[in-house]
Amino acid sequence: MGKELKPLWTKDFTILTIGTVVSMLGNAVAGFAIGLLVLDKTDSVLLYATFMICYGLPRVLLPMVAGPYLDRFSRKRVIYSLDFLSAALFAVFFLLLLKGFFNYTVYLLLSMVIGSIDSIYSVAYDSFYPVLIAEGNYTRAYSISSLIYPLSTAIMVPIAGLCYKTIGLAPLFLFNALTFLVAAIFETQIKAVEPHAEANANICFNGSRFVRDLKDGFAYLKRERGLNTITWFFFVMMLTSSVCVTLALPYFKGLTGVDGVMQYSFVMGANTIGRLVGGGVHYFFRYPAHKKYNIALLVYIVISIIDGAYLFLPFWIMLVLMFVEGMLGVTSYNIRISSTQNYLPDEIRGRFNGLFQMLSILGTIIGQIIAGAIGDALPIRWVVAVSMSVFLLSVFAIVMPNGESVKKIYNTNA
Repeated sequence: MGKELKPLWTKDFTILTIGTVVSMLGNAVAGFAIGLLVLDKTDSVLLYATFMICYGLPRVLLPMVAGPYLDRFSRKRVIYSLDFLSAALFAVFFLLLLKGFFNYTVYLLLSMVIGSIDSIYSVAYDSFYPVLIAEGNYTRAYSISSLIYPLSTAIMVPIAGLCYKTIGLAPLFLFNALTFLVAAIFETQIKAVEPHAEANANICFNGSRFVRDLKDGFAYLKRERGLNTITWFFFVMMLTSSVCVTLALPYFKGLTGVDGVMQYSFVMGANTIGRLVGGGVHYFFRYPAHKKYNIALLVYIVISIIDGAYLFLPFWIMLVLMFVEGMLGVTSYNIRISSTQNYLPDEIRGRFNGLFQMLSILGTIIGQIIAGAIGDALPIRWVVAVSMSVFLLSVFAIVMPNGESVKKIYNTNA
């Protein structure tokens, strides 16, 4: 008889999940509304791009900086405090728009503050979430988290589009403020004990300790060969995938004789449906622990081939392949995050997650820069194909030579 699993849906896990669903519904609306606001008010692609870059810049550095703090102090308190702050900021957005005020510089600064909050929140959330998961339930728990964003986007973006056409943008920001407020109130009710925070309650945390903790985080990552391999492989994955994602819309928009934007929306919709199906599969079915590494390798290889080839294929085949890619993308995410968070000691999670997210965002930005630099000069399909060939090569050059170290992390009953 195998060891009986503890239930996943504890009171604390349920509260955090509800709070996450509520705030993600608002985030899906905000992601749509902020970009549209800037385009509406400035009618400038350059100013829009600058705005989005400034929103993303804090995500390059702040996750790494936040890590040592989050390994010393209460992550739960950080999560609900940042949600209260986000509620206040989006309420400010709402009031400014209600009064008809728009100053590009002011909105740019507000976007940088929101980007900073998001970057710290994501590290705190990723580091706190495993504390609420009972042993053996990591795969099911992360299948739920993989469902929340695509589902909230699929539901709320069409609604946000309808609201934009009928009542304007201001109510969308009020809605987001309210969702953050509700999420924060839910999160204050979580009672889970945080051993790392209790252990450090009486320790003075100053600049020198911060630097020492940060160095210890780098040393841990360097010492743990499997984690180091996974981190750098996903840096390459995010870089190459970013090239692919960034150039997809320009490719479809440039098609002649067909409605390319409509085709793009269908292709991305098929991918989203694939992600939703993939999340459901992971919730109800468990992969054999001893085969997870081999499954991950196969997933990485198939994703690289699909993403590199789909732009060369007929539209209906694109739809099928992007549905499959969506399912496989969830598999990649689920195996990686459930295995690494299960493997990490709680007292190092903040620093590892901070470094991992920093490198992932950095890879994404580098990929966007590469796409922007060569996307107009070279055929987009071939740029995407070469980019995904690099991703495929990284499977053989980075992961497989360190396979035994990665197996130790992946092949667990998480």
